[in-house]
Amino acid sequence: MKNLLGGKGMNLAEMCRVGLPVPPGFTITTEVCTEFYANNRNYPKDLEKQVEAGISTIEKTINKKFGDEKNPLLVSVRSGARASMPGMMDTILNLGLNDKTVEGLATKSGNDRFAYDSYRRFIQMFSDVVLGVDHYIFEEILDLKKQDKGVTLDTQLDATDLKDLVKKYKEAVEAESGKPFPQDVKEQLWGAVGAVFTSWMNDRAITYRRMYDIPESWGTAVNVQSMVFGNMGDTSATGVAFTRDPSTGEKYFYGEYLLNAQGEDVVAGIRTPQQITIEGKDKQGSELPAMEETLPEVYKQLVEIYKKLENHYRDMQDIEFTVEMGKLWMLQTRNGKRTTKAALKIAVDMVAENLISTEEALLRLTPEDLDQLLHPTLDPKAKKQVIAKGLPASPGAAVGKVVFSANDAETMANKGESVILVRAETSPEDIHGMNAAKGILTSRGGMTSHAAVVARGMGRPCVSGAGTVTINYKEKKFSAGNIEIKEGDIITINGSNGEVILGAVPTVEPEVSGDFDTVMKWADDTRSMKVRTNADTPQDCRVARKFGAEGIGLCRTEHMFFDAERIIAIREMIVASDIEGRKKAINKLLPFQKKDFIEIFEIMEGLPVTIRLLDPPLHEFIPHKEDEYAAVARSAGISIDKVKARAKDLEESNPMLGHRGCRLAITYPELYEMQARAIFEAACEVQARGVKVLPEIMIPIVLDRKEVSILKKLIDETATKVCGEKIAKVDYLVGTMIELPRAALQAGFIAEDAEFFSFGTNDLTQTTLGISRDDSGSFIPAYIEKGIFEKDPFAVLDVEGVGELINIATERGLKTRKDLKLGICGEHGGNPASIEFCHNAGLHYVSCSPFRVPIARLAAAQAKIKSKAKLKKAA
Repeated sequence: MKNLLGGKGMNLAEMCRVGLPVPPGFTITTEVCTEFYANNRNYPKDLEKQVEAGISTIEKTINKKFGDEKNPLLVSVRSGARASMPGMMDTILNLGLNDKTVEGLATKSGNDRFAYDSYRRFIQMFSDVVLGVDHYIFEEILDLKKQDKGVTLDTQLDATDLKDLVKKYKEAVEAESGKPFPQDVKEQLWGAVGAVFTSWMNDRAITYRRMYDIPESWGTAVNVQSMVFGNMGDTSATGVAFTRDPSTGEKYFYGEYLLNAQGEDVVAGIRTPQQITIEGKDKQGSELPAMEETLPEVYKQLVEIYKKLENHYRDMQDIEFTVEMGKLWMLQTRNGKRTTKAALKIAVDMVAENLISTEEALLRLTPEDLDQLLHPTLDPKAKKQVIAKGLPASPGAAVGKVVFSANDAETMANKGESVILVRAETSPEDIHGMNAAKGILTSRGGMTSHAAVVARGMGRPCVSGAGTVTINYKEKKFSAGNIEIKEGDIITINGSNGEVILGAVPTVEPEVSGDFDTVMKWADDTRSMKVRTNADTPQDCRVARKFGAEGIGLCRTEHMFFDAERIIAIREMIVASDIEGRKKAINKLLPFQKKDFIEIFEIMEGLPVTIRLLDPPLHEFIPHKEDEYAAVARSAGISIDKVKARAKDLEESNPMLGHRGCRLAITYPELYEMQARAIFEAACEVQARGVKVLPEIMIPIVLDRKEVSILKKLIDETATKVCGEKIAKVDYLVGTMIELPRAALQAGFIAEDAEFFSFGTNDLTQTTLGISRDDSGSFIPAYIEKGIFEKDPFAVLDVEGVGELINIATERGLKTRKDLKLGICGEHGGNPASIEFCHNAGLHYVSCSPFRVPIARLAAAQAKIKSKAKLKKAA
């Protein structure tokens, strides 16, 4: 019932069902949220009666009365979307307190301090969430009170202090909002319910949904539960725990708690949390007693419950609990956010423990998250100046310029800067800056603080609770000991060990093995679609092979011409006015091309290599500056004026749809003849050394079968000539790139000559949609916001339009040539959703950038598992 009750509501109901101690409550469903927004933010007519009935049931269950002055029922009001969105939406605790019920709570509990501590917390939360009074106003009042008393912790304030705080808080509310703090408990309840529904559409929730592809239409549920109190003294506590380490995946009970506290104290980093286990305490080097020591009986009960929950859900759980005067209450369980390293280890371990199957393990992993493992880490041999140490909240290394606000992080990142966001603690309002930053550093907070949990979910390195870091927001600087770091200074953070390092530290390439290799083997054994790489250089090929590429799906030959020596020759060829001039320039390029292909064939031994013949929009190669004109003139032996005149003649209004690809070769066949000769000479030489080569020659941007027919004849004749000269035989294929709608529609005819199709979805997307991919950034976000596109079509394949053309081309091509090889080589080849489409469309392979090869391998396996499940269901 997750879609109806939301994740939190579903799991609360499930914990009740299996007999765990859960405070009584009820859930207002996600359907109400949908209705709320569809009906101009008005509730369904019968909702009020249903909520009253829910409150009445709680009252009877625990024998307390909502709003009663002597025996008051207090409730929490929390959000609960289908997908976990930690900290993104609003929560209110201690609801039901007012000037009279607080006295009743004090008398009933026999603890004035507890009652007024709860009231001041409620005023702050309710005023912030419902009334729009900034929580920093209350923090300042609290800090002043602690200064006056000469104490550092909230727990050191007594009942008199807290009563005075309540008075000052209420004065601040009236001054800021123009109204006294509401005393009617029903008004409080509906204000809180409305705030939770409204928070579904706040900026941080919208940002988070975009980042994690959570549909707006899902809405959120609202959970109303009777309060249990962790702030009733030293036999009370609150905590957050994970059934395994969310950073490493290690199998040990991992978490933090605070005595005499409420839930927000742990996640907000207001006080330094303590470890739940002695093992955790030792690992963190903490001197504070573990819960295992302070509340041993409760700890034993918690261990039994966490094991029961993990076995029940068959996944690592993130749990929240409260201990009220020695009694344990469970407030939440959910599948825990984890780093990619941890996700791999947990998946592998749970298969070994017979908790889940390999297919379940594969489906639980998020392909894009593998990216975290595939990039460089800090060089352990590099010299470094460690200026502070915090907690290793989210692993990985990040180097960047220091910024102190989320807005500044986003602004600088948009300019291409790498930044580290430095905050005392993060809050949900910082989500956009956390996403933009390369890493996050906080001076407060523990391993389960907001910064730590969100950073792990995002895959951002994070160091939290670096207590020696003192931040001055006003002057935009922080100090660590006697070292001062200003905004814009570069630091390095190591989220794997908690180090904060001055300056930039060199990195080393990652070593991927162990659990990663195990999961990749499972994926390879499961998938039916091959995974190739887009690679233009020997280095790209080496990286791709290391990551498991099964060939090259796209080698862009024009990318081989951009170095200084080669670009002059290609420019000389382009500006030449006759065939002799072009051949002279082309002959300079032949040895370069041959050398490139020899290296690539050797690295990709035994694997297919698809080489796209030259496809440069001319504007990328035509000289534009005086020194470029002069260099081409010297090389070609002609005047600068002739070069300029020729360059002027070749200028195009729309070069992406101009004289490029096969059109260049139809006009200047000697160009593709040279490239074919380089390919076949290289293949013959490498083959003579015993290396198996499988070249596939691809003709780009075709729109008609005749283009393929003419150029295939040229390639075949060149192959015959070269193989005759070398007394050799090379097996090869000639195919084409389908990147124009007309080519897709004419695929049946084109397949008479083409032996393979590779869908170039970058160009196929822009020619189908009539949208330039280079210029779409300014308006695509508006199209997504208004629901015209669900996602950027240049990032995720447009299945309805471009996908339909791929389906047509596939069907028509296979009708003509049964053994037609089909692949995709656009950027979509590394996108998991697009890979699933390719699998379902019957393509034989996808091709993507080297670092995305493991992502594609996993996504292809998931596509196979899902399609198998659909077939089984249909049967």
